Amino acid sequence: MAEQRKTYYIWIPNGQISQSSTDSPWNFKIEATDDEIMQLREYFDYNYMIGEENFYRAHVPLKEYHHDHENDEQDLTLQNIYQLIYKLGDEESKQHIESMGILQVKRTDDGLRY
Repeated sequence: MAEQRKTYYIWIPNGQISQSSTDSPWNFKIEATDDEIMQLREYFDYNYMIGEENFYRAHVPLKEYHHDHENDEQDLTLQNIYQLIYKLGDEESKQHIESMGILQVKRTDDGLRY
């Protein structure tokens, strides 16, 4: 038996995931299973942890951004977040992410290709 999908509202700046559209502002609306929400939460939590490490590293001027592994990790995690939201999102969410150009997404007759 397939897991039931529920509607969630995502606010990217603070990694908030809510089932209420009126609790706070939101960027994206998705339909997800409990497992998919757990995966999204793990991405947000990891991104937050890496962000803290980057904050402290930013105060050390010897390491340039483009040579910083933690920044690369945060960028990759953000791409994972947007890819999952794109996969689970409604049409408006998909169009918004496409307009951002953050993912290499192509719509085809047989589905989506990343």
